[in-house]
Amino acid sequence: MQSLAIFPLFYLPPVSYFSAVQQFDYEIMVERYEHFPKQTYRNRARIYSPNGILDLIVPVIKGANVHTKMKDVRISYDFNWQRIHWMSLQTCYRSSAYFEYYEDELAPFYHKKFNYLFDYNLELLQWLLQQLKKKPMLSFTEEYTEVENGLVDYRTKIHFKKEDLSQSFSQYYQVFEDRRGFLPNLSIVDLLFNQGPQAKNYI
Repeated sequence: MQSLAIFPLFYLPPVSYFSAVQQFDYEIMVERYEHFPKQTYRNRARIYSPNGILDLIVPVIKGANVHTKMKDVRISYDFNWQRIHWMSLQTCYRSSAYFEYYEDELAPFYHKKFNYLFDYNLELLQWLLQQLKKKPMLSFTEEYTEVENGLVDYRTKIHFKKEDLSQSFSQYYQVFEDRRGFLPNLSIVDLLFNQGPQAKNYI
């Protein structure tokens, strides 16, 4: 087990994120000062739809400054993306075994407006960890942190464009697997909605 790791904050992170966090006994440092990178899990989650993978993307306000720190990235409400995301989750998982088990607690995240992506992702992460029966020790960077003194850097390791899905992911039942087979490393909500409280044993 490594001594400490630094992680970004993702929106409804993939299963591999929680597998990585577990390696450090849920004691991790969260990056607040990195420049917000586009097209990453920071504002994107992948779920299983009837047509295969569906990306849910949280829109962010685009400014002249492309070097916005993660903690300062603001969520855009130019269109009602929360309603779209919630309807997508309902459509994809209403027939799953445990959607109703989590529905009432997850729904407020799609009705309350958050100004900052970091705050939204953090509250979602804390809720997800509660569902997995984990009590993490989280610390936060006070500046952009270079990798040193054995610190393990996950800021660029988990990315949907360079995932090696040939690695072993144990299969579990998914709602639409009869159409497209098992899809590994989707958002943690796919695992929760299909496996419920047993999800913690899969991680």
